[in-house]
Amino acid sequence: MSVEQLSDGTLVVTGDAIGAYRLLSLRGSLKLECRGLRRRGRSAYAQVKAEFGLRGNKQRVLEQFEDLLHAEGILR
Repeated sequence: MSVEQLSDGTLVVTGDAIGAYRLLSLRGSLKLECRGLRRRGRSAYAQVKAEFGLRGNKQRVLEQFEDLLHAEGILR
């Protein structure tokens, strides 16, 4: 992942890493939703299902999504 650290300590995600960071953020949100936390707006569960065509309950969609991230090399 391309991450730049500025002189004030701020980290900035740049380049192609922005998309990967977004997917990792979706994964984190979906994991929280599986544990019962809610958020305003469209759920990560709905976003992942729509974007990747996954089916099933939240836990099953999380497992399928993590498999996709492993296959893409985003998750190790």
